Amino acid sequence: MLTSVQKEILQSLINLYRTNKCTSVKCESIAKLMGRNSGTIRNQMQSLRSLGLVMGVPGPRGGYKPTLEAYHALNIQDDPCEIHIPIYVNGEAVSDISVNKIEFNSILKPGDCEATITVLGDIKQLDLDDVIKIGPTPVNNLTVNGTIVGRDDVDNELLLKTDNIQSVPNIKVKDIATTDIVTIDPNSNISDVAELLISMNIQGAPVVQDDKLLGIIMFEDIVKMISEKVFEIRAKSFMDSHVVTSKEDISLMGAMNIMYHNNLSLMILVDDNGKMTGVVSFKDILKRLVIS
Repeated sequence: MLTSVQKEILQSLINLYRTNKCTSVKCESIAKLMGRNSGTIRNQMQSLRSLGLVMGVPGPRGGYKPTLEAYHALNIQDDPCEIHIPIYVNGEAVSDISVNKIEFNSILKPGDCEATITVLGDIKQLDLDDVIKIGPTPVNNLTVNGTIVGRDDVDNELLLKTDNIQSVPNIKVKDIATTDIVTIDPNSNISDVAELLISMNIQGAPVVQDDKLLGIIMFEDIVKMISEKVFEIRAKSFMDSHVVTSKEDISLMGAMNIMYHNNLSLMILVDDNGKMTGVVSFKDILKRLVIS
């Protein structure tokens, strides 16, 4: 069994190894990070090497690298050089640390739910009462928001009091899209467009002619024209010709990001040939999230 000092040295080695983009780490760097004497680190490294947890790299740029057994010894499942799960502290992204594992300690009382977060990187830069956001995770799109209430520098763990836990279904956006697309003729009068949207109970629709996507009209565009006392105008004259589209096979999470960053309430989906295959609205996404 590893001593607490050996665990801290091994964790520091892995943190620096990841920060250095998976290049060898010198004992002096570990000593500086831990605030210890480099001779002590060097002696402990010999023990860790005999246990098969580190390997030495000769040469002027040499040092030490963690072995696969080192990750297993610290219950780190993934190679930290391959996967990065973001952490945001007080609203700011922290690029040099990532998350290896999330464990929920209690879920019976949502208001008292706590989570233990195993971190890759130097957690000493994080303080109690910091507001933290973790995720989304790569597989389940899990996001955890909360406040740090505890920190274990030896095991590189944070204790988090969670405020909310969110998960976006790992599905394609085309799975929730409307494929029976309502379209607007570019020569339609504004009154006809309004009647169409109201009768179909939709927020907006693409403007299409001869299977070519020309633009999009949302109900707010109609309201804007009426507020300006424009009552006789064709669809092609007030449509938004700058249409943001997305490939139909992207993930639901990816579609949400596109819609958020472009302030969209309706998005057009296209296939690899650029042919329109469906539309997805904010309402469609919200409905799917509620069901899940």
